[in-house]
Amino acid sequence: MGVVNVTPDSFSDGGRWFTPGAAVAHGLTLLEQGADLLDVGGESTRPGARRVPIDEERERVLPVITELVRRGVAVSVDTTRAQVARAAAEAGALVVNDVSGGLADDAMYGVVAETGVAYVAMHWRGHADVMDELDDYDDVVTDVRRELAERVDALRAAGVRDEQVVLDPGLGFAKPGASNWPLLARLPELVGDGFPVLVGASRKRFLGHLLAAPDGTPAPPLQRDHATAAVTALAAAAGAWCVRVHDVAASADAVRVAAAWEGVRGTTSGGAGTTSGAGTTREESR
Repeated sequence: MGVVNVTPDSFSDGGRWFTPGAAVAHGLTLLEQGADLLDVGGESTRPGARRVPIDEERERVLPVITELVRRGVAVSVDTTRAQVARAAAEAGALVVNDVSGGLADDAMYGVVAETGVAYVAMHWRGHADVMDELDDYDDVVTDVRRELAERVDALRAAGVRDEQVVLDPGLGFAKPGASNWPLLARLPELVGDGFPVLVGASRKRFLGHLLAAPDGTPAPPLQRDHATAAVTALAAAAGAWCVRVHDVAASADAVRVAAAWEGVRGTTSGGAGTTSGAGTTREESR
């Protein structure tokens, strides 16, 4: 999943693709680099970000989604708002990627049920301006799995089919630091809950802290892509369905490495292999 931020203030590339023409061109470049799906977002969810008016969000994303769909591209809309999700689905988006897991808009699940789009329910505890204050877990993996299970129950109650649902552990959301690593290390537990899993580690703060300079200064976002690709390889090997990344080329290569690794390991161990959809090349998955 390649990231197309149609925003002036995203944490890693805000403003670079803000006009519809630039956003579409960037999305097409990501496709050439190996993306299977483009995630178009019009509202930054970086820590401390303020909300934008709903009409402004719609005006940012709809022209980009419409043009990409016209060109035959598989598109996801990154939004927490039901009205934007519905408009995007009507424009041809196949996936709604909701970082709030439906908690930010009570009407979201109804839209998902009515339109039949695939729906990414991310683990979330609050909007960007307060989320860092909500990093309080007994056991982060157990707590995240329980809270995502609650989202699944609510989705089912609203008429959303299980086959529409993708889960996301919400790296970086109410998890500003070390809480992210157990979620990655124990990713097979979340995969084992039976739903496709999306991993969004790309350029996030916890990678910046990992790569900090000797004086403790975190590595800036654009210097986190190598670490992101390493996470991609490990996530693919752990059975993730998809990774959401800014630098598609490196992560596409990482997925190929994971696929080859898992394929040989399955053969040499006498098993059939366990590589998931995320661990295949684009050609093999079509």
